[in-house]
Amino acid sequence: MRWTKEQLYERILAKDASFDGRVITGVLTTGIYCLPSCPARKPLIENVRFFPDEAAAQSSGLRPCKRCRPDAFYRGDDADLARLEGAMAQAIAQPAAFPEVEALAEAAAVGVTKLKDLFRDHAHQQPAAFLQRIRIEVACARLAAGQGDLSDLAFTSGYESASGFHEAFRRQTGLSPGAYRTLLTTASFSLPMPERLRVGDVLAFHGRDGLSLSERVDGACLKKAFLCEGLASVLSMTFGNHSITVSLSGKSGPKAMGAAHGAALRLLGWHGDPSAFEQAHPDLTRGREGLRVLLTLDPFEALVWAILGQQVNLAFAYALRRDLIRLVGVPTSEGLIAHPDAARIATLEVSDLQALRFSRRKAEYLLHAATEVASGRLMLEDLITATSASRRLLALRGCGPWTAQYVLMRGLGFRDGVPVGDAGLTLALQRWFGLDARPDGPETLRLMTPFAPHRSLATFHLWASLKGIPA
Repeated sequence: MRWTKEQLYERILAKDASFDGRVITGVLTTGIYCLPSCPARKPLIENVRFFPDEAAAQSSGLRPCKRCRPDAFYRGDDADLARLEGAMAQAIAQPAAFPEVEALAEAAAVGVTKLKDLFRDHAHQQPAAFLQRIRIEVACARLAAGQGDLSDLAFTSGYESASGFHEAFRRQTGLSPGAYRTLLTTASFSLPMPERLRVGDVLAFHGRDGLSLSERVDGACLKKAFLCEGLASVLSMTFGNHSITVSLSGKSGPKAMGAAHGAALRLLGWHGDPSAFEQAHPDLTRGREGLRVLLTLDPFEALVWAILGQQVNLAFAYALRRDLIRLVGVPTSEGLIAHPDAARIATLEVSDLQALRFSRRKAEYLLHAATEVASGRLMLEDLITATSASRRLLALRGCGPWTAQYVLMRGLGFRDGVPVGDAGLTLALQRWFGLDARPDGPETLRLMTPFAPHRSLATFHLWASLKGIPA
């Protein structure tokens, strides 16, 4: 190496990312090796040894740092993505340690502007929104566990003032911290009606299969059966003029009611405020103001639906889903059947599904996905960026771009997804742009580019422009 130890030490103090790949920093006191840009606290110079490459560091018995992930960098993985996900993981583990976006940028070893770009490209949100979400999630978990006095909860969740905490909590959950704590001790609660919520569309969407075994719409009431802490339960949502009454039958207790609250927010598309998109694209959204991307109750349900919907019409996909739920779903006391979890589906054989009119390949794809989830090799809830989620889903047998993007949009709630190859989307684009033919994949992406970073919502509007209910 042509640099002196002192010169290299200056570069690691400066967290100089331009030296990543040129040299490896070995920390003898901890037994790890790092990239020069590592955001961790810097060791004393006498405890540092520099190596020309990763192999040299490993031959000295050092292991890769879990913060800067030099092993991922040297494998050719996206270094910026690795840094981003490392910083996000740190914030999720200790949200109170990240009171500002600047702290998150420091952990990722990038500037604030670069951090915002990375969040937009990979996480489909802004870092401030991410920090707010994880802080409130921690506060909700502490309340559900009976921990924390309300007067202290703001500060332990990373907020400098009680008023700021209350405002953020209400925006994220629809309730004050006190009201949320109260709902944990009851079997029902009320949520305020989201502004301009299209109640008819919500009911029509979740009740689009009139023969469904796990959902039922009766007037202004939606019932959804699901496994709540392993027990078949029913979430009921009754829509009034200004509020929504939510109740849970089956499982009870604070954790169950917390789960019911989270499920209701997903089914409402609570965190997908469409205002910014409507202001940017008034022509596309006119007449459909308030339309939201409605999520499945959990990511695995979206993955199952996407696999069932591959290469078949909607009516047949609905029938396959009903047969699967009838076979391994869990009945509730209200006559509905809870959608089976991955473990139950993974117990099936290909022949079991072929008897339900599944093609052999569709059966194999579903069982492979269920086995990956049930075994813990695929942790859908832990996929914190759309980029990594897409790569992990595409690695599943039989999971192509359409399937992955559908799960990103409706199962994981990422806001800038494009289900390339979707027949409804290509038809809607053809009509919207007055094209002679339906666009192919590259043309679909080009036409959807102006709608970024809200292409998931744009997809829903384009589907709805066909005067149908999106799948």
